Amino acid sequence: MSQTPDAAARVVDLTLAQSSASSDSSAPPIEVHDLTVAYQTRPVLWDVDLTLPEGKLIAIVGPNGAGKTTLLKAVVDLISPAAGWVRIYGKPYRQQRHLVAYMPQRTSVDWDFPTSVLDVVLMGTYGRLGWFRRPGRAERSLARRCLERVGIANLARRQISELSGGQQQRVFLARALAQEARIYLMDEPFAGVDATTERAIIQLLRQLRDSGRTVVAVHHDLQSIPEYFDWVVLLNLRLIAAGPVADVFTPANLQRTYGGQLKILTQAAEALLRREEGRP
Repeated sequence: MSQTPDAAARVVDLTLAQSSASSDSSAPPIEVHDLTVAYQTRPVLWDVDLTLPEGKLIAIVGPNGAGKTTLLKAVVDLISPAAGWVRIYGKPYRQQRHLVAYMPQRTSVDWDFPTSVLDVVLMGTYGRLGWFRRPGRAERSLARRCLERVGIANLARRQISELSGGQQQRVFLARALAQEARIYLMDEPFAGVDATTERAIIQLLRQLRDSGRTVVAVHHDLQSIPEYFDWVVLLNLRLIAAGPVADVFTPANLQRTYGGQLKILTQAAEALLRREEGRP
């Protein structure tokens, strides 16, 4: 049986209290200083300075090749910067990895690997268990609760190769929830999902935000930015702007970010107009 929103919020609040002792409460969740990343000799990110606040839904936005995925990978130490550094609550990622859940792009995973949905979600508990302990009853119970929260508890024994794109994305989200992190980094969580799945995902991300978690998502649909997110980071190799959506998500900043991609800018302008007029 699925948890009620109140019960789910109590579980999240308890976990947040338990994890708070491992971090500097005065430090921001994510701080990036002078970050430069290059693939071979080609810069992908250049001199990025960025501080993200706690308890916000944050979108990272920019054209293809702007460095959005690279920024997330640099935060979780999957790639080494040419210069600069990243801090998680004031400390290097390797000391704070238990506070961060990373959800990569769905297309980066071999979905033909012979494993079940429940086993994939259980992978989210490995960080707390270490290398030599196997998931037990408590971890399996947690994994099932996470599957309930994303609405696919009935698929626990299903092989992942049998899932639709939307179901795969929900599995990824359940695995991230099983990490019981304070920061959630998500690379295109709405990519390739249907409208029902998208609504379910954003509802869950709002619950995480409302419980004090910080959620950072690479996002492409500019029209939904004002509705879905509190903060936005505009990126195109360099940081263009970052801050509350009402202040930063402006036609001028979008022009600086996207240049001549007029179709995208027109869509964003329409979304801004709807927001100002109070229309859905």
